[in-house]
Amino acid sequence: MRTIFAVFLFVSSMAFGQNSLEDDIISIEDKLINWRHYFHQNPELSNREFKTAEKIAEHLKSLGLEVETGIAKTGVVGLLEGDLPGKVVALRADIDALPVTERNDLPFKSEVRTTFLNTETGVMHACGHDTHIAILMATAEVLSKHKDKIKGTIKFIFQPAEEGPPPGEEGGAKLMIKEGVLENPKVDAIFGLHINSETPIGTIKYKTGGIMASVERFVIKVKGKQTHGSQPWSGVDPILISAKIIDGLQTIISREARLIDEAAVITVGKITSGTRFNIIPESAEMIGTVRTLDPKMRLMIEKRMKEMTKTIAEAYGGEATITFQNNTSITFNDPDLTAQILPSLHKVAGEDNVQLMKATTGGEDFSYFQEVVPGVYFFLGGLTPGSTEAFPHHTPDFKIDDSGMLLGVKAFTQLTLDYLNN
Repeated sequence: MRTIFAVFLFVSSMAFGQNSLEDDIISIEDKLINWRHYFHQNPELSNREFKTAEKIAEHLKSLGLEVETGIAKTGVVGLLEGDLPGKVVALRADIDALPVTERNDLPFKSEVRTTFLNTETGVMHACGHDTHIAILMATAEVLSKHKDKIKGTIKFIFQPAEEGPPPGEEGGAKLMIKEGVLENPKVDAIFGLHINSETPIGTIKYKTGGIMASVERFVIKVKGKQTHGSQPWSGVDPILISAKIIDGLQTIISREARLIDEAAVITVGKITSGTRFNIIPESAEMIGTVRTLDPKMRLMIEKRMKEMTKTIAEAYGGEATITFQNNTSITFNDPDLTAQILPSLHKVAGEDNVQLMKATTGGEDFSYFQEVVPGVYFFLGGLTPGSTEAFPHHTPDFKIDDSGMLLGVKAFTQLTLDYLNN
């Protein structure tokens, strides 16, 4: 198998003029960095990425691509049709920023301010989406110069609202799919990447199967009976019931979930109840999240949470209901497709620098694309080699090394060409 692939790469390299392709990638780095700095200085929140979309569309049109705007409110799609018939592959980048006030002292630091959910805040690309935009724009430019050799069609999907649309609005990958982004022409496979602040530059990390968790928000409403705090026997305490429910839910993870297969998490992040110190209130509400990496485990956990919530409340004389809202599905890398593109990643990064990772309990709405077509999602290193401090994503100090982005362009370019021509 290794020999066959080596031959294929050699033929592919000759057919595509590998030196020219490599020169095109290397020469685009200055543009790549400038684009990233522009988007970092001009971040926009989910479903409000108007100027971001304009700049993306302008660039794609300058390349001669067929461009569609306004998909899922602010999404942009560029279509590059090769001169030879073949499959359709999609590459995706998310484009929204976060309501985070930047604390970095960078020459391209974000100074943007806004009001988010009635709170004044800064706006920052605190998750690296600015790098994703720049990488996909650069990939589109490189591949557009080799249109005559491309066997098939490439869709460049710039997706808004990955971090979630504002309350009361639709958005993100779900809405793009609903509006037909994977059709006309129908996509055969989709690829995405995410830069990572804790992974050294030059490194790519991947996992077959579930690489990121499904994210579900749950709300538990507990009904008791209000009474004076001095005589609890004359009422039903919803706060006590809530405490018992929280304790019980954790036994689903510690005693029922097969953690040797995949990780799972149940977290209650908010409890609301009561008005005074001496009143046992009538009701309580809990809000939390469930993270799972296996579809069967996800169904089991939901089922047991419903059963446990109801029966625990009844055992203490109250009532309780639980509802779930799906925020993302499991980001599930198709095993066959992962195996197919792995040699492409080895080629651009070196086999030692393409590393198998453990799954993360963070979530990604790229998962919705993967529910419709086979897809692979991988992580790209963004930490300066030798750095002793890496700041997590979604924090004011989040930082990415610009020099890590070029490998993203190489990876997207190589796996696209290999996929279409294999």
